[in-house]
Formats: sequence, structure tokens, C-alpha cells
Amino acid sequence: MSGADEQRLLRTVLADPTVAAVLDRAPALGVADWWLTAGVLFQTVWNDLTGRPPGTGIRDADLFYFDEDTSWEAEDVVIRAGAELFADLPVPVEIRNEARVHLWYADHFGTPAPPFRDCADAIDSFAAVCCAVGVTVDASGEPRVYAPYGLDDLFGLVVRPNPRLAPRAVYEAKAARWLGEWPELTVLPWDAAVPIPHR
Repeated sequence: MSGADEQRLLRTVLADPTVAAVLDRAPALGVADWWLTAGVLFQTVWNDLTGRPPGTGIRDADLFYFDEDTSWEAEDVVIRAGAELFADLPVPVEIRNEARVHLWYADHFGTPAPPFRDCADAIDSFAAVCCAVGVTVDASGEPRVYAPYGLDDLFGLVVRPNPRLAPRAVYEAKAARWLGEWPELTVLPWDAAVPIPHR
């Protein structure tokens, strides 16, 4: 992935007021290894590429963090703090401790998940390659991008399955919803899934 691609991504997503607000406020949560990720980023890019108004099709903003305390009570403290911090934003900010995902993933998606090592590991596991992108800010407030499979699919409006974790049904349901909102997308079938090299 080139630095030019990263800068293009940042220019696009930081122009969205919701993205900018979350990145500005998230450090106040006081959690480690946090990333804004998923739909609020890749769908913001799709809206920009297809000339749709900001916010089109975006249901929430996913904020990941990683804390080895996997109790529900500890996560709930962060979720409640976030609900207050982000209360005025036009979509809910869904905050999840990625160290806990393996505890509920099978009940939710029908297949077990190994414990994630960190938030990058979680981003690596998104159902489609174009989704696998995160943005955080460093100690000086500078934005930083994580995109383990690069950004070609994202900027090319290509939805490609990532077989690392999510089952076929999850990929196909997500892809069908996205195609209904952004018909310009090229959705590749599950059978096109191949292991994707990354970090």
C-alpha cells in the first residue's frame, strides 16, 4: 500500500464530520490499542466515489479497543462512557473490546473464533477485503492507517471475500445489503475466496 493511498483515504474519511468527531474524542476514553474501523470508513469512501451524500447507508461507527480484562463489566464501563462522549453524533458508536469477541462470536455468527491477539488481528478477520481498514490517532494526534490487504479493492469498489474467519453466509448477507445501497460495487462470489497474504 502506498503512502499516496493512505493520504487519499485520510482525506476522504476525515472530511466526514462523524469520522472526524470520533477520532477527535476517542482518546478521552482512556483505552489502549483503539481503532475506528469498518463501515463508517469504507462506506464513507464508497459514498465519496459514487457521489452520494455523506452518511448514506452508514448505520453505526465501530470503535475497537483491546483490554485483557475480558469481563462484561469492564467493557460496559467503556461502552457507557462512549455513549455519553458520542451522544450527539448522527449514528451510534458501537464500542467493543476485541479481547472478548471469541466469547460471543459463535453464538452470533454460528462459527467459533479464536481469541484475537490485538485489534489488528480483528481487522484482519473482516468478512471482505475492502472492510479491513482502521484509523487511529497517535500520541501527538496524528492519524494512522491500518489496512492489512491494501486499499485497491476499496478504491476499486470491489467486494472480495476474506475467508480468514467469517462464514460464507455472513459474507453473502453483508455483500447483498451493500450492493442494494451501492449498486456500483463489483461483488465477487464466495467461491472466489482465496487466502490473502497480510502482515
